[in-house]
Amino acid sequence: VQLVESGGGSVQAGGSLRLSCAASTDIKSWNFMGWFRQVPGREREAVASIHTRAGSTTYAGSVKGRFTISQDNAKNTLYLQMNNLKPEDTAMYYCAAEIRDGTWRNAGAYRYWGQGTQVTVS
Repeated sequence: VQLVESGGGSVQAGGSLRLSCAASTDIKSWNFMGWFRQVPGREREAVASIHTRAGSTTYAGSVKGRFTISQDNAKNTLYLQMNNLKPEDTAMYYCAAEIRDGTWRNAGAYRYWGQGTQVTVS
């Protein structure tokens, strides 16, 4: 299984980016997928998750109303649309798949991870 993120970059505050996470298998075979972010010296932080079959979504309070998680089943791709970006959104962003044990906020709960894509907001 491979998860490959793309779409990161450098933007000014107030700008937008859309991250993509391409999976090597049918994403609906998993229960949940999610986006996390991490800055050096800090723990990986949950950003958003989606139930791949039901389509229900959950967001961290810090991004609710600005970020939107979605999926394209035909492309086996997960997205994170990020609007009104703030400097505090600067981080490496990772996608994750398949919760084994735990909640969507728990990085240790996910079975599969991508390598990450850097987002820098100035």
